[in-house]
Amino acid sequence: MTVRPGGPIPESDAQRRVRRSPLLFTAPIVLLGLLSAVLGWEIVRANMTEQARADWPWRLQLLDMEPLGSLLAVAAAAVLGRAQYARAVRPSLGWRSDWTTGRLRGSAVEWRAGVYNGGQHTAVIERYDCRVVLAGESDPDATPWTDLPGAVAILTGAGLVAGEDFQIPLYGNFPLVGTGTYETVEMGAFSRRFVDEVDAFHVRLRVVDTVGDSHERIMNCLKGARSTAYLPPPA
Repeated sequence: MTVRPGGPIPESDAQRRVRRSPLLFTAPIVLLGLLSAVLGWEIVRANMTEQARADWPWRLQLLDMEPLGSLLAVAAAAVLGRAQYARAVRPSLGWRSDWTTGRLRGSAVEWRAGVYNGGQHTAVIERYDCRVVLAGESDPDATPWTDLPGAVAILTGAGLVAGEDFQIPLYGNFPLVGTGTYETVEMGAFSRRFVDEVDAFHVRLRVVDTVGDSHERIMNCLKGARSTAYLPPPA
């Protein structure tokens, strides 16, 4: 069982960007910064006397102003273009859940939760962690993040039965297709007993988009299961 660092459960489940691509984001900005520094050097040199420019280090000319200006324009366009494109291909992670049947043993009534990508471009599941908060936990915020096998071990240790009380699929480098049709990818199915004995089942989903940026969203798969707006159908 792999245990991740713990910490308080965040109040917001809003999507956030957690990492930018070092190659496609950092490199253009570094290049723009270097060219700006060269431009500053050349501007200082241009405003000095001929006699001063004859001494070291002011006699050092890094680049002519004309090609330097062209390179700066290209670098600035690359940074702005990349930012605009990254916004256009950014995934939009959402979730949906409802009482239904069909996944658990014996066609029992289940609370099924799923995630979808409402963006226009495909994102790939990079990793996801789970957090199980059993009913009656004295300190829910101390519950650690763990991988899926670790979460299953916690649940079975609490007496819940895989396939009967819960069914949680395992994904590896799975693409979330951004068709804009809100096609849901199942994150788990949970029995009424599971809903009664588990206060929260959090999934921390991290995906990478087509420009290499990583986005993360934390979802409580049991959110709404106990609400009067989502009462289970008769058994």
